[in-house]
Amino acid sequence: MPFELTIALRYLVAQRRQLFISVISTISTLGVVVGVMILLIALAILTGFQGELRSRILGAASHLNIYRGGGENFVDYRDVVATLEGIDGIDGAAPVYYGKALVSSATGSGLVTLKGIVPELESAVTEFGEKMLIGDLGRLIDPVEDGEKVDPQSVPPGIVIGEELAMALGVFTGDDIKLTTPEGHLTPFGMVPRVRTFQVVGIFRLGLYNFDNSWALIHLPEAQRLLGVGDEAMYVESKVEDLFAVESIEIEAMKALGADYGSMTWKEMNGSLFSAFWIEKMVTTIFISFIVGVAALNIVASQIMIVMNKTRDIAILRSMGASAQSIMRIFMLQGAIIGVAGTVVGAALGVSISWVLDHYRIVSIPEDVYQLAFVPFKLLPSDFLLVVVAAPLVCFLATLYPARRAARLVITEALRFE
Repeated sequence: MPFELTIALRYLVAQRRQLFISVISTISTLGVVVGVMILLIALAILTGFQGELRSRILGAASHLNIYRGGGENFVDYRDVVATLEGIDGIDGAAPVYYGKALVSSATGSGLVTLKGIVPELESAVTEFGEKMLIGDLGRLIDPVEDGEKVDPQSVPPGIVIGEELAMALGVFTGDDIKLTTPEGHLTPFGMVPRVRTFQVVGIFRLGLYNFDNSWALIHLPEAQRLLGVGDEAMYVESKVEDLFAVESIEIEAMKALGADYGSMTWKEMNGSLFSAFWIEKMVTTIFISFIVGVAALNIVASQIMIVMNKTRDIAILRSMGASAQSIMRIFMLQGAIIGVAGTVVGAALGVSISWVLDHYRIVSIPEDVYQLAFVPFKLLPSDFLLVVVAAPLVCFLATLYPARRAARLVITEALRFE
């Protein structure tokens, strides 16, 4: 073991006459531990929360939206779907029609977002089909009663609603609800809103309160009839294989479709939200990093006190032939040991606490406010490496001034009053 490391370790070990300095070093190490631990937990919270929310949002929405120029509806949506499905990188495409309606039951009412879909195509674009608690999207076309398919003409058309909406309306599968749309039809008494009865054939739970509380899915032809349009679609939605390569796929889609169509990616549709996520993570990381900075200042103070206390030792080492660089290395190694030890312990605690909090879902939050019922914790390898590299580096840099001061100590001045 190099003698510089031996002396550095000895200076860090408590002795009766050096107990105060050793306590200061211990406090500095604890500061690094706490800073690294809190920083890792904070990054895990932000990454987990943002990642989970992004995953759920993109599970309910398309990755690439195609629309007609001028805001017109699609009459050729079948051709557009076929074109998109033939492009490399697109997993599926589906026509949709959106609208608003007032939904009511015997025990409740509410405003919902209607989405007209083609069930067999929708399952390849969004996760509604995978998030069904009861029933499936296929029942929008083929209704089932008592486990057997029935004639669609003999029962009301089917509707799939979110779990929160079903609870608010007090309905279950097989119950009837009424939809009222502002797009009315002309009668001798003027415009009358369209009112139609639907039968609940399925209930989904996406885990996003806004979707579970106010979205309803119906068959596309039923949506067209209810909203007073012909055989048209508002958008053609698609899902891509690689979320982060969506721009290049968008270019290929536009080349294949022509100038009469426009497009919008998931990044553009949710740009302000994900930008706010990034800013939140950066600001939080910067401010929590100040804890490590405070620990580094403690290291500077403790090293200066050690240098002042060890003036005679430094002079003796220099007189025995130790170079100024060796003296400097002794005190730099002390700071490095504090930084590495504090980082290792803090990283272990941070990772362990994050795993426990995530695995057992300990931190609960209001779902109607944050869209999630609990706080997920996910620590990215890149964030972990950044912290475990930056913290010891900051601690090492904090030792440069005290170490240089020790190296510049003049032997005769140090021993004058000894």
